[in-house]
Amino acid sequence: MKKNPGPGGSSNDEDVRENTDHHKFKGQYSKKKKKNMKRLGGRGLSLQAFANAKSRTNDYNPSLVKKQREFYKNAKYVSKYKRSLRQQEQQAGGNVATRQWEDSGETEEASKVNHKNKKNKKNRAHSLRELYENKREEEEKARVEMEASIQAKKEERQKSDAQRKSLKEKMFKKTKSGQPVMKYRIEHLLQTIQGSTS
Repeated sequence: MKKNPGPGGSSNDEDVRENTDHHKFKGQYSKKKKKNMKRLGGRGLSLQAFANAKSRTNDYNPSLVKKQREFYKNAKYVSKYKRSLRQQEQQAGGNVATRQWEDSGETEEASKVNHKNKKNKKNRAHSLRELYENKREEEEKARVEMEASIQAKKEERQKSDAQRKSLKEKMFKKTKSGQPVMKYRIEHLLQTIQGSTS
Protein backbone atom coordinates (compact mmCIF):
# COMPACT_ATOMS: atom_id res chain seq x y z
CA MET A 1 0.00 0.00 0.00
CA LYS A 2 1.68 3.18 -1.18
CA LYS A 3 1.18 6.48 0.48
CA ASN A 4 1.92 9.82 -1.03
CA PRO A 5 4.98 11.37 0.48
CA GLY A 6 4.23 14.12 2.88
CA PRO A 7 6.01 17.45 2.99
CA GLY A 8 9.14 16.08 4.65
CA GLY A 9 8.85 12.27 4.32
CA SER A 10 9.96 9.87 1.68
CA SER A 11 7.89 6.90 0.46
CA ASN A 12 10.96 4.67 -0.15
CA ASP A 13 11.22 3.61 3.54
CA GLU A 14 7.61 2.44 3.61
CA ASP A 15 8.01 0.54 0.33
CA VAL A 16 11.02 -1.35 1.68
CA ARG A 17 9.20 -2.16 4.92
CA GLU A 18 6.17 -3.49 3.03
CA ASN A 19 8.35 -5.66 0.77
CA THR A 20 10.20 -7.22 3.71
CA ASP A 21 6.89 -7.91 5.52
CA HIS A 22 5.52 -9.51 2.36
CA HIS A 23 8.57 -11.77 2.01
CA LYS A 24 8.39 -12.66 5.70
CA PHE A 25 4.75 -13.77 5.42
CA LYS A 26 5.43 -15.59 2.17
CA GLY A 27 8.23 -17.55 3.84
CA GLN A 28 5.97 -18.51 6.76
CA TYR A 29 3.25 -19.60 4.35
CA SER A 30 5.58 -21.83 2.37
CA LYS A 31 6.95 -23.39 5.58
CA LYS A 32 3.42 -24.16 6.79
CA LYS A 33 2.53 -25.56 3.39
CA LYS A 34 5.59 -27.85 3.39
CA LYS A 35 4.84 -28.94 6.94
CA ASN A 36 1.22 -29.77 6.05
CA MET A 37 2.29 -31.66 2.93
CA LYS A 38 4.75 -33.70 4.99
CA ARG A 39 2.08 -34.38 7.65
CA LEU A 40 -0.53 -35.44 5.10
CA GLY A 41 1.90 -37.64 3.20
CA GLY A 42 2.69 -35.70 0.06
CA ARG A 43 0.49 -33.83 -2.36
CA GLY A 44 -3.29 -34.09 -2.16
CA LEU A 45 -5.46 -36.49 -4.13
CA SER A 46 -5.85 -36.01 -7.83
CA LEU A 47 -9.27 -34.96 -9.06
CA GLN A 48 -9.90 -38.42 -10.56
CA ALA A 49 -8.89 -40.22 -7.35
CA PHE A 50 -11.09 -37.90 -5.29
CA ALA A 51 -14.08 -38.51 -7.56
CA ASN A 52 -13.55 -42.29 -7.39
CA ALA A 53 -13.26 -42.18 -3.61
CA LYS A 54 -16.47 -40.16 -3.38
CA SER A 55 -18.42 -42.43 -5.73
CA ARG A 56 -17.49 -45.61 -3.85
CA THR A 57 -20.09 -46.48 -1.19
CA ASN A 58 -18.86 -48.18 1.95
CA ASP A 59 -22.27 -48.38 3.61
CA TYR A 60 -22.92 -51.48 5.69
CA ASN A 61 -26.19 -53.06 4.59
CA PRO A 62 -27.16 -56.07 6.76
CA SER A 63 -29.86 -57.24 4.35
CA LEU A 64 -27.33 -57.50 1.50
CA VAL A 65 -24.95 -59.39 3.78
CA LYS A 66 -27.77 -61.76 4.72
CA LYS A 67 -28.69 -62.32 1.06
CA GLN A 68 -25.07 -63.04 0.15
CA ARG A 69 -24.73 -65.47 3.05
CA GLU A 70 -27.91 -67.26 1.98
CA PHE A 71 -26.72 -67.39 -1.63
CA TYR A 72 -23.38 -68.93 -0.64
CA LYS A 73 -25.09 -71.41 1.67
CA ASN A 74 -27.44 -72.51 -1.12
CA ALA A 75 -24.52 -72.78 -3.55
CA LYS A 76 -22.71 -75.00 -1.06
CA TYR A 77 -25.75 -77.29 -0.75
CA VAL A 78 -26.11 -77.50 -4.53
CA SER A 79 -22.43 -78.36 -4.98
CA LYS A 80 -22.67 -81.05 -2.28
CA TYR A 81 -25.74 -82.51 -3.98
CA LYS A 82 -24.02 -82.55 -7.40
CA ARG A 83 -20.93 -84.14 -5.87
CA SER A 84 -23.01 -86.92 -4.28
CA LEU A 85 -24.79 -87.55 -7.59
CA ARG A 86 -21.43 -87.80 -9.37
CA GLN A 87 -20.18 -90.26 -6.77
CA GLN A 88 -23.28 -92.40 -7.15
CA GLU A 89 -22.88 -92.39 -10.92
CA GLN A 90 -19.22 -93.37 -10.61
CA GLN A 91 -20.04 -96.21 -8.22
CA ALA A 92 -22.83 -97.53 -10.42
CA GLY A 93 -21.01 -96.82 -13.69
CA GLY A 94 -17.60 -98.09 -12.50
CA ASN A 95 -18.72 -101.73 -12.49
CA VAL A 96 -20.25 -101.39 -15.94
CA ALA A 97 -17.13 -99.65 -17.34
CA THR A 98 -14.85 -102.49 -16.20
CA ARG A 99 -17.15 -105.04 -17.82
CA GLN A 100 -17.15 -103.02 -21.05
CA TRP A 101 -13.37 -102.95 -21.11
CA GLU A 102 -13.14 -106.72 -20.60
CA ASP A 103 -15.75 -107.49 -23.28
CA SER A 104 -14.72 -104.89 -25.84
CA GLY A 105 -13.85 -107.55 -28.46
CA GLU A 106 -17.32 -109.07 -28.62
CA THR A 107 -20.08 -106.98 -30.21
CA GLU A 108 -22.98 -108.93 -28.76
CA GLU A 109 -21.56 -108.63 -25.28
CA ALA A 110 -20.99 -104.90 -25.80
CA SER A 111 -24.58 -104.37 -26.89
CA LYS A 112 -25.78 -106.27 -23.82
CA VAL A 113 -23.61 -104.10 -21.60
CA ASN A 114 -25.01 -100.95 -23.22
CA HIS A 115 -28.49 -102.31 -22.66
CA LYS A 116 -27.60 -103.05 -19.02
CA ASN A 117 -26.18 -99.56 -18.70
CA LYS A 118 -29.47 -98.08 -19.86
CA LYS A 119 -31.30 -100.31 -17.41
CA ASN A 120 -28.92 -99.20 -14.68
CA LYS A 121 -29.76 -95.58 -15.43
CA LYS A 122 -33.46 -96.40 -15.18
CA ASN A 123 -32.87 -98.37 -11.98
CA ARG A 124 -30.82 -95.51 -10.63
CA ALA A 125 -33.67 -93.13 -11.38
CA HIS A 126 -36.06 -95.52 -9.63
CA SER A 127 -33.72 -95.88 -6.66
CA LEU A 128 -33.35 -92.08 -6.41
CA ARG A 129 -37.12 -91.74 -6.53
CA GLU A 130 -37.46 -94.41 -3.84
CA LEU A 131 -34.86 -92.65 -1.71
CA TYR A 132 -36.74 -89.39 -2.16
CA GLU A 133 -40.07 -91.02 -1.26
CA ASN A 134 -38.54 -92.73 1.79
CA LYS A 135 -37.08 -89.45 2.94
CA ARG A 136 -40.44 -87.74 2.43
CA GLU A 137 -42.20 -90.45 4.46
CA GLU A 138 -39.68 -90.10 7.30
CA GLU A 139 -40.12 -86.33 7.29
CA GLU A 140 -43.90 -86.76 7.29
CA LYS A 141 -43.72 -89.19 10.24
CA ALA A 142 -41.46 -86.83 12.15
CA ARG A 143 -43.83 -83.93 11.44
CA VAL A 144 -46.87 -85.95 12.61
CA GLU A 145 -45.05 -86.97 15.82
CA MET A 146 -44.02 -83.37 16.43
CA GLU A 147 -47.60 -82.16 15.93
CA ALA A 148 -48.89 -84.85 18.31
CA SER A 149 -46.40 -83.87 21.01
CA ILE A 150 -47.23 -80.18 20.55
CA GLN A 151 -50.95 -80.97 20.80
CA ALA A 152 -50.40 -83.03 23.99
CA LYS A 153 -48.39 -80.20 25.56
CA LYS A 154 -51.09 -77.72 24.59
CA GLU A 155 -53.84 -79.83 26.18
CA GLU A 156 -51.75 -80.30 29.32
CA ARG A 157 -51.17 -76.56 29.53
CA GLN A 158 -54.88 -75.83 29.10
CA LYS A 159 -55.72 -78.35 31.83
CA SER A 160 -53.22 -76.83 34.28
CA ASP A 161 -54.46 -73.32 33.43
CA ALA A 162 -58.05 -74.36 34.16
CA GLN A 163 -57.02 -75.87 37.52
CA ARG A 164 -55.07 -72.75 38.40
CA LYS A 165 -58.03 -70.55 37.50
CA SER A 166 -60.47 -72.55 39.61
CA LEU A 167 -58.02 -72.52 42.55
CA LYS A 168 -57.59 -68.77 42.20
CA GLU A 169 -61.35 -68.23 42.20
CA LYS A 170 -61.70 -70.35 45.34
CA MET A 171 -58.84 -68.55 47.09
CA PHE A 172 -60.28 -65.10 46.38
CA LYS A 173 -63.87 -65.92 47.40
CA LYS A 174 -65.24 -63.63 50.09
CA THR A 175 -68.19 -63.61 52.44
CA LYS A 176 -70.95 -61.00 52.39
CA SER A 177 -69.07 -58.88 54.88
CA GLY A 178 -65.89 -58.98 52.72
CA GLN A 179 -63.92 -61.48 54.77
CA PRO A 180 -62.00 -64.26 52.87
CA VAL A 181 -63.56 -67.75 52.92
CA MET A 182 -61.04 -69.79 54.91
CA LYS A 183 -62.38 -73.23 53.96
CA TYR A 184 -60.61 -73.32 50.55
CA ARG A 185 -57.42 -71.78 51.92
CA ILE A 186 -57.17 -74.39 54.67
CA GLU A 187 -57.80 -77.18 52.11
CA HIS A 188 -55.01 -75.81 49.95
CA LEU A 189 -52.60 -75.63 52.90
CA LEU A 190 -53.51 -79.20 53.88
CA GLN A 191 -52.86 -80.45 50.32
CA THR A 192 -49.48 -78.72 50.14
CA ILE A 193 -48.44 -80.18 53.52
CA GLN A 194 -49.52 -83.68 52.47
CA GLY A 195 -47.67 -83.30 49.14
CA SER A 196 -44.46 -82.18 50.88
CA THR A 197 -44.55 -85.06 53.42
CA SER A 198 -45.24 -87.72 50.77
